[in-house]
Amino acid sequence: MRTLLGNVVVAVVASLTTWWIIRKKDTGSPLPPSPAYIQPAKWDIHPPVDFTVAAQIAMPAVVHIRTRGNADMPAFHRFFLPDEEEDGGFIQGTGSGVIIRPEGYIVTCNHVIENASQIQVTLYDNRSFRASVVGTDPSTDLALLKIEAEGLPYIEFGDSDQLRVGDWVLAVGNPFNLTSTVTAGIVSAKGRTLGLLKEKFRVESFIQTDAAVNPGNSGGALVNIEGKLVGINTAIASMTGTFAGYSFAVPANIAKKVVEDLRQYGKVQRALLGVMIEPLTPEKQKEVEIPVSQGAYIADVYGGSAAEEAGLRSGDVIVEIEGKPIHSPAELTEIIARHRPGDRVRVVYYRGQERREVTVRLKGRSSEETEESTASGHSYLKQLGAQVRPITAAEKKELGVAHGLKVIEVRPGPLQEAGVRPGFVITHIDRRPVSTPQEAEEVLNGIEGGLLIEGLYRKGEKAYYAISTE
Repeated sequence: MRTLLGNVVVAVVASLTTWWIIRKKDTGSPLPPSPAYIQPAKWDIHPPVDFTVAAQIAMPAVVHIRTRGNADMPAFHRFFLPDEEEDGGFIQGTGSGVIIRPEGYIVTCNHVIENASQIQVTLYDNRSFRASVVGTDPSTDLALLKIEAEGLPYIEFGDSDQLRVGDWVLAVGNPFNLTSTVTAGIVSAKGRTLGLLKEKFRVESFIQTDAAVNPGNSGGALVNIEGKLVGINTAIASMTGTFAGYSFAVPANIAKKVVEDLRQYGKVQRALLGVMIEPLTPEKQKEVEIPVSQGAYIADVYGGSAAEEAGLRSGDVIVEIEGKPIHSPAELTEIIARHRPGDRVRVVYYRGQERREVTVRLKGRSSEETEESTASGHSYLKQLGAQVRPITAAEKKELGVAHGLKVIEVRPGPLQEAGVRPGFVITHIDRRPVSTPQEAEEVLNGIEGGLLIEGLYRKGEKAYYAISTE
């Protein structure tokens, strides 16, 4: 009896539940969460990414480069593959290049062809040409070559600014002499600085990807899924010299400007803002009391530079240029590198709590080098391990001091060990006032053992460091 009654109750409940679900579905009212009503994932209704079109566009325009040079030419084994055997005091090297114009202009990495006496280019169809160097730019590790040919397949430049972290990209090149190799990956990061380039006015703002790149890929193409050139493959992060997860490329927007300059002028028309910039750390943010946590911190402004003429000064933090947000020094360097001397750019920055805006007329590299060496008076004090310069009249007024030496760079040495940071102004060494590097050298030369460095980071914030020179 109980069993029969229980079955009847269950049947009634089941019927009512079914009726309720049907009614809710018909009337459009929301249904309770149920696996039966979960929408299918996007990958269930969209086709997978197709790389074939991009590969077919890129492969015919990527060339194989072989170089022959003196045995003392640099061996960038992280970037391209030098052959094991020397040939009568010469070294063979290989790399990749990208045809960017149908009349035979090819962009590659400077380190692939640096110091090469002969450059041979092999096309996708196996034709071979002797290449000449149109120009090089070590500060971006780019070079422009020319071969005598017409009607060549080429890759159009894309907009590297439009790349997003997570976008698919293809790396096309000749790793380990394996011609026309294509690998795929995603953009892992943008604006990477690796410290690979040693040029004074180097531009490092690499696109980081996880597409497999190996020695021999350098100078090859990084393309988006539309087959547009978005970067020139340059380096890999590896402890062994082979691919270990990350590769790096020069953004196409930098490469496009560089090769246009090399083709038109034979050299790069490099514009400079004229500042020494550093990452905005939490310590610096607190020190300069600004309301933002990202930007490019100005550690110093070079005398006679575009920045000085526009009124920028040390301690300012640049957050925007030409409407583009600046999150790091690498982003600032990349944007400025796209301009030429004489261009005017709108700079937004913070000075303390105040957000300001100024238009800066950029200057050229040669005048910048002259101003830095003469007007700024930079000098390296070996005894302290620091680069310094006399403070300007404006800095004297701002800090409330009559003399001092500003620390521009701290290298391994006594000041670094004591914790001195760039931007520190030395007013006294062993209680003797100093105004010039020469005065500091005289004081330091007459001291044995320890000494006391006095100074300040900003007005009213004095600091003292006990230094050992032994």
